[in-house]
Amino acid sequence: MFLKVQLPWNVVIAAENLQPQGLMLQRAIIIRLLSDFAVKKATKDLGYFLAVTTLDKIGEGKVRQHTGDVLFPIVFNAITFKIFKGEILEGVVHKVLKHGVFMRCGPIENVYLSHLKMPDYRYVPGENPCFMNDKLSKIGKDVTVRFSVIGTKWMEADREFQALVSLEGDYLGPVSTPDI
Repeated sequence: MFLKVQLPWNVVIAAENLQPQGLMLQRAIIIRLLSDFAVKKATKDLGYFLAVTTLDKIGEGKVRQHTGDVLFPIVFNAITFKIFKGEILEGVVHKVLKHGVFMRCGPIENVYLSHLKMPDYRYVPGENPCFMNDKLSKIGKDVTVRFSVIGTKWMEADREFQALVSLEGDYLGPVSTPDI
């Protein structure tokens, strides 16, 4: 789910990048905010950082004694993406294993669908392995699948989420297949 959040942040501008003109200073603050924002990637509470939408407030700069850099407290709005238990989402399969498939859903790379959570689907080995049911509905590489989220896990070391998902429910399963 996409969330709109308002965040306080501290931006440090190197002394050599400071310009007396107001617009150049604001530009330097925005550029530094965007680069810091991109490096942050995600947090457990807010999910993945996607975009800065508005810069609401730039506080008074404080000079750091030893470096001469200036720290500006700012407040801005941003869009984040966080996956929640019970949510219905779509993902694209990128890896097929005997015991399930891994999908990508937005910025989340590790969305796992176990073969135990795919009712009526069975594994079909071969050069292009997939899962198929009696109606010839196929879940394989590059197929878009609609699923329900069973649970999520925050991986602090990698600063990313993992999710366990299911096809148990109405209108869940493959929604498109790759062009052949």
